[in-house]
Amino acid sequence: MTPASSAAPAAAIFGMSGLTLTDAERAFFTRVKPVGYILFARNVRDPEQVRALVADLRGLVAGHNPLVLIDQEGGRVQRLKPPHWRAAPPMAPFGKLYERDVAKARAMTRFDLQLIGQELVALGIDVDCAPVMDVPVSGAHDIIGDRAFSDEPQIVADLAIAACDGLIDAGVVPVIKHIPGHGRSRADSHLELPVVDTDLATLRATDFVPFVAFAKSGRQAFGMTAHVVYSALDAKRPATNSPQVIDLIRNEIGFTGLLMSDDLGMKALSGPYDERAGAAIAAGCDVALHCDGNLADMEAVARGIGTLGANGQRALDAVASIRLKPRSTIGGSQLAQINAALKNA
Repeated sequence: MTPASSAAPAAAIFGMSGLTLTDAERAFFTRVKPVGYILFARNVRDPEQVRALVADLRGLVAGHNPLVLIDQEGGRVQRLKPPHWRAAPPMAPFGKLYERDVAKARAMTRFDLQLIGQELVALGIDVDCAPVMDVPVSGAHDIIGDRAFSDEPQIVADLAIAACDGLIDAGVVPVIKHIPGHGRSRADSHLELPVVDTDLATLRATDFVPFVAFAKSGRQAFGMTAHVVYSALDAKRPATNSPQVIDLIRNEIGFTGLLMSDDLGMKALSGPYDERAGAAIAAGCDVALHCDGNLADMEAVARGIGTLGANGQRALDAVASIRLKPRSTIGGSQLAQINAALKNA
């Protein structure tokens, strides 16, 4: 076992290349000691393998309890799939249910995310990159699409908070995304840099609404930025790299939790990886996220960042009770209720 280190963790979350750690990854992660790790489909075979990988990651540095994240939204975005895990629905049907029965939609959303959270906790995963709080608009790219609850900001706000509660019930930390809103983007930021020219008053009345509501709710979560240019705020830089946008996220929207970049490997960003990572941290992100497991690129990210700052550490401390104390367990009866409620949604 590597000796315990008193140094703060590196302000990064990294992916890895396969089902087990390579010797080079093991050496790199031990040396750098990132805040956490994120799993993708390439890292998943079956429950036993995932549990072993998570345990291996957590055993690399004595005294360090890194986050382990995954994207398990339901619908198109879920890394854990049948036959070992449930095929959870996307979020849009819950928004349709809300239009008929508000209380039932809230309850079923909470149940659904609690069931997802229980699957994650059983594997040792303690952070889910969900829910999407984006508000899609007509003509937008379908990269968000049915991942969103609704095109009505108040419905998104209400159900996203219920979704966060479900994850928290299971002992999993939510990651609300993509702050301050990806819903009106006409491009996929995985492939190119979207530019949103909407005026600030409209953004405040729509895109920002769910995030403001969440901040006012007092719940604890992490947040993920959008690789989107909002020309009303900063015409040159995407939110991830923009001090003006991060200032708005912190001081107008009111989000005070740990703020991570979206994946630095997405084509919305350009330039060397040390510069991408450094720009995100300099703008005000607490953590830089790099997902694809390319070791040379991760080395560059590590050169571009420092250790986790005071705000990031406060955010980790604030969610400690969520990570360590699963609160309740639900099962088949709640799943049956969800299926019945969404049957006609």
